[in-house]
Amino acid sequence: MWDGANDRYELVTSPAVIDELQRGPETKRDDWLGMIAALPLLPVVPAVSDIVAVYLKHHIMPADPGGDALQLAIASFHECDFLVTWNCRHLANANKFGHIRRIDVMPGLFIPAPDTPLELLGGSNAD
Repeated sequence: MWDGANDRYELVTSPAVIDELQRGPETKRDDWLGMIAALPLLPVVPAVSDIVAVYLKHHIMPADPGGDALQLAIASFHECDFLVTWNCRHLANANKFGHIRRIDVMPGLFIPAPDTPLELLGGSNAD
């Protein structure tokens, strides 16, 4: 499924993604981390913490400042066009996206489009 993605998009990752993958199941952890090992790492600058605080204040992300709120804040701060995630509960969720958009617009934040890999690259669960 990821074949050709580098030709179509500038792929990046973040410390929040690495932390999440490192907490994954031991049987999959190395494969998952290997998929992102060569990707440029977006830095977490102080302004990202301010964005996380906005998300937590408005309850659009769980209260874990190192989790989903951090991933979304990094993507917003670095103006990523897409936030690719399998997290359909808090990030790639059409019902939640309107709320995220309303909160991001207030302070003038960039709004990354949350997508699953299948939505962004096409394919099916069988790929």
